[in-house]
Amino acid sequence: MTDTVLPLPAGALTEADLDPTMDIAQAINRLRKEKNAIILAHYYQDGEIQDLADFVGDSLDLSRKAAATDADMIVFCGVRFMGEVAKILSPGKIVVIPDAEAGCSLEESCRPDTFAAFRATHPDHIAVTYINCSADIKALSDVIVTSSNAEVIVNSLPADRPILFAPDRHLGSFIARKTGRDMTLWPGSCIIHEQFSEKELVKLKTRHPAALVAAHPECPETVLRHADYIGSTKGILDYVVKTDGTEFIIATEPHIIHQMTKAAPEKTFIPAPFADGACASCADCPFMAKNTLEKIYLAMANEGPAIAVPEDLRIKALKPLERMLELSVSVPMGGSSNG
Repeated sequence: MTDTVLPLPAGALTEADLDPTMDIAQAINRLRKEKNAIILAHYYQDGEIQDLADFVGDSLDLSRKAAATDADMIVFCGVRFMGEVAKILSPGKIVVIPDAEAGCSLEESCRPDTFAAFRATHPDHIAVTYINCSADIKALSDVIVTSSNAEVIVNSLPADRPILFAPDRHLGSFIARKTGRDMTLWPGSCIIHEQFSEKELVKLKTRHPAALVAAHPECPETVLRHADYIGSTKGILDYVVKTDGTEFIIATEPHIIHQMTKAAPEKTFIPAPFADGACASCADCPFMAKNTLEKIYLAMANEGPAIAVPEDLRIKALKPLERMLELSVSVPMGGSSNG
């Protein structure tokens, strides 16, 4: 797999070099101005990072916002593949991530050599790939999708062509059920969404009978069958804010609840449970959690870890992203209702 994260420059600052009395938020704001930087935070980031960011959202929406600005530096507080997408769409900008080790279980489950062999055994299939993958996998794909536009895009593809869907088997299975398309699924999954427990969810619903369940399609079908609404992270946020319900069980990474509480403070949001006995923070994405305010400051000061996508790879990966944008149409709430 192509290493798209450049090594830090010689003499780069480390956390040990930071003055413990420094106002870190103020220091970040100073660098933001000096370097003409824009800070992007995914919904799964810690609340203090979301509050500091210029934009908070899903990965593709954030990259498109950054590309539309005149910023010289993009600071992407998320995971590595999100920084890659930002660099693919904005090759002339400096793109840094706070932690070079902030990966993704879906990305790691789908390696380029294995995926290329998988494609070769299905030469008549259209390769539809979820955006949660590396630049190498994007370059081997026909079209990229997000959780909000996957159904629309799959429905737009030639009906006589079978589909390969990677890397998330749960999202792929959900889209196959929604569209009725013949889809061969890559066996990957998100380590967070995979662990939500149907048994514990049913018990939680018993204790909160009025609560509506909003779930991300990366969840297993056993969890999705209990959902009142299934959709992307942004779709879930819009749903809980706009619907008349006042109590919601949220089956996705729980840091999105920070935005829900800000948008609808009068409502109650309950994280969906893992298996009985799981720790309180088990649903927190360990990769997203690697980012901190201190690492954001250092990334801006050091201008690294920086993302660098070789131009030939960038062009190949850009094509299926552009194909996605061509095929996408308006999706009002990023998901579907089961109720």
